[in-house]
Amino acid sequence: MRTPAASIMMFLAASIAGALGQYLYKSGAERAGGSVGSYIANPRLLGGVFCYVAVMVLFVAAFRRGGSLTVLYPIYATTFIWAALIALAAYGTPIRLVNVAEMLLLIGGMFLMGK
Repeated sequence: MRTPAASIMMFLAASIAGALGQYLYKSGAERAGGSVGSYIANPRLLGGVFCYVAVMVLFVAAFRRGGSLTVLYPIYATTFIWAALIALAAYGTPIRLVNVAEMLLLIGGMFLMGK
C-alpha cells in the first residue's frame, strides 16, 4: 500500500499540533489555580485541548486518504522533536548532543519503517 503525501503531511501537522498542545498544557498548568474552574477557564489549557482535537481530526482525515499505519504513525513520533524545539524557544531548555543523537535515531527509524 502506497501512502499518499497528503496523509504524510497531515501526520506531520498532527505531530506539530501535539507538541504545541503539550506546551500549552504545561504553560497552562503553571498558571492554573487548584480548582476545576481555574482549569476550565484557562485559555492555555483550552488551547491544548483544541490542539489535541486537531490531532484527532488530522489522524482521521489522513487515514481516510489511505496509507500504511507503519509509515504514518512513526511520523507522529516527531512530536518529541517539535516538543524539544518548543521547550528550547519557550523555556530555554537546552538540546544536548545526546538529544540530537536521539532525534537522528528517531528519524532513521522513521525512514526504515517507511521502506
